[in-house]
Amino acid sequence: MDDTSDVGAETPASARANTDGQVGLGYLGPPGTFSEEAAVEYDPAAVRVAFGDIPGVVRAAEDGDVNEAIVPLENSTEGAVTLTTDLLVHRTDLKIRREVVLPIHHCLLTAREVVPEEVRVVYSHPQAIAQCRGYLARHLPGVEPVASLSTVSAVHDMKAGGRPAAAISSRRAATVLGAFVAAADIEDVPNNRTRFVVLGREDAKPTGRDKTSICFDFSADGPGTLHGVLGELADRRINMHKIESRPAKSSLGQYIFLIDMEGHREDPVVAEALESIRARASFFKILGSYPRASS
Repeated sequence: MDDTSDVGAETPASARANTDGQVGLGYLGPPGTFSEEAAVEYDPAAVRVAFGDIPGVVRAAEDGDVNEAIVPLENSTEGAVTLTTDLLVHRTDLKIRREVVLPIHHCLLTAREVVPEEVRVVYSHPQAIAQCRGYLARHLPGVEPVASLSTVSAVHDMKAGGRPAAAISSRRAATVLGAFVAAADIEDVPNNRTRFVVLGREDAKPTGRDKTSICFDFSADGPGTLHGVLGELADRRINMHKIESRPAKSSLGQYIFLIDMEGHREDPVVAEALESIRARASFFKILGSYPRASS
């Protein structure tokens, strides 16, 4: 997908991008990242605004510098993006208003004059390196993996390094940064996917095909405490898509639980379950209700 036209063009992060009826959409940059691909997938017409880190993306939406923010939440092979999860739980009142599930396909990028047999070092983000371990072991044994800040930074590192080098990045990054695709689809798990969430001041209206995300904890641990919460969903035949836990950051052994469930918070049966869970918990937060990704 080519999005180098004026529609959906990049805007400096200092500019307010919510004028003239255009939607300013903050994402984890720079251009060429999978986050940018997810932003294009979500809204090709949006004015995309790149930020250097996930907290910066979220802060821009809080401050009104962009209308919405899109951030990675979990990967199908590497699990939760804990920074995003902790921001949603502890640091922001923004709500999840949409989710985008993006297939992740990694490429081995080189300068045109470098052939894979000459490569001595491979740059990439640690998560991307982890997702391509099998390929590296089979095709580039003995090559030194070096961590970069992002898969896009890896391409810059590759170009700046003194030794024959490669980078693990996206096909879009190759197009944006002028690199050569030496090998495509080198990820070890073919159905590797990352789930992104779009954040805004309000979540979405009911569509009939929705998901609700919540988090909660308990003031005291005890037998059956979590079971009681899960029972509130099971008794009402509400399907639970996911459950995970994160440290509460208050004391050792104290955890906050996160649940994705089927249905919208305004659906009567879901609303009833949420109130019952709220009554059981010492801390309770609705992260948002939003349409389920079509994939």
